[in-house]
Amino acid sequence: MTTEAFVVELTDSAEYQSLLKPPKTHIIHSGRVYLKPGAECGEHSTGDREEMLVFLAGKGQAVIGDNKTLEVGQGKILYIPPQTPHNIKNTSDKPLSYIFCVVPTTIGGENHHVHD
Repeated sequence: MTTEAFVVELTDSAEYQSLLKPPKTHIIHSGRVYLKPGAECGEHSTGDREEMLVFLAGKGQAVIGDNKTLEVGQGKILYIPPQTPHNIKNTSDKPLSYIFCVVPTTIGGENHHVHD
């Protein structure tokens, strides 16, 4: 598969925006999420994927599993490992927006680890 470099412009919309996904990419999938005050994305699991969230605006909490809560917001990045249930909640009176990037940790049955 051949892929090419491209640019995606972020919209000003208060709606979900898909950013990257196959077949335009090899395996990465990403999007921009916009949560209104008091809203949440809903608990879900990373499955066999790892996920990175880059917070663009607002403040909130990441609820990880049953017993961990992390403060998130503008200027912060959150990493979520594979097989991890999580939920993002907007705990402020302003919108919370972030970009998520999800990548499988196994491809064709092989584990992929990249070290610095």
